[in-house]
Amino acid sequence: MRAIRDRPTVPALRSGAAPRWAGIAAVVAAAVLWGTTGTTSQYSPADAGAASVGAARIVLGGGLLLAWAAGRGQLRGLLGAGRWKLLAAGSVAVAAYQLCFFAAVDVTGVAVGTVVAIGAGPVLTGLLTRLLHGTPLSRRWLLATLTAVTGCATLVLGGAGAGVVATGVALALLAGAAYAAYAVIAATLIVHGASSTGVMGGLFGGAGLLLLPVLLGTDPGWLLEPAGAAVALHLAVVTTAVAYTLYGYGLRSVPVATAATLALAEPGAAALLGLLLLDEPASVSTVVGLGLLAAALVVLATPWNLTRRTAA
Repeated sequence: MRAIRDRPTVPALRSGAAPRWAGIAAVVAAAVLWGTTGTTSQYSPADAGAASVGAARIVLGGGLLLAWAAGRGQLRGLLGAGRWKLLAAGSVAVAAYQLCFFAAVDVTGVAVGTVVAIGAGPVLTGLLTRLLHGTPLSRRWLLATLTAVTGCATLVLGGAGAGVVATGVALALLAGAAYAAYAVIAATLIVHGASSTGVMGGLFGGAGLLLLPVLLGTDPGWLLEPAGAAVALHLAVVTTAVAYTLYGYGLRSVPVATAATLALAEPGAAALLGLLLLDEPASVSTVVGLGLLAAALVVLATPWNLTRRTAA
């Protein structure tokens, strides 16, 4: 823990890190996989509540991540030098995100809850990184984040007459803060030498243990139905184990504030899947929202500088 405190900034790269383009691709791929969550959930049994499905995703997916990390011997070192405290805090944040997000959606609706939680995530991640590590927020990040959040809001809220409930918005903001907390904790551990697979296994394995009582208390009998088992398998393997392995890999070379903005590709992927698989109608807001999200990804991924060029 002392070594972590003595370093005022989070380095963009650590020894053995992947190239930046590979990290960006990994984070975007993770976001695309997260974007399949909503579509997959539509095929769950009628008696599977949202909280139960969310808890099952983390319990089963976290268990897979933990087993994978343990099998590869990548959990060693995570319980020493004060790292276990960060790991425990991160596990609580992962569990809190799930609970706060589903509660927000229940109180204030899917549209508002999703926009506030997902939109607040990258902003709070950048501010938290700045506060804890002094990492500067570039104009590129500010432009891309503003564009992405606007695109997300246009995509989700366009054409929806959603009401706004203050309590629901507060819960969504707490979900965004929880996401920022576990993202920054994961990045801090990874850039200081911990295995990305081990970190994700520890965070989500711990969160799975915390959410196990929630799953058991929400009548998990739907998991025994063929459709329920298929949905749970996809959520656990694809949207959790594989997606967060990719996300952790991306954090080796991509600053966490940038990764959080790139992750806003998630609602874009969800919208495209809705159009292609669920026959959801296309609208102007869908096209504009997807365009803004794509533009934000280009801003972050293209290696050009926003600063004014000086004359030679």
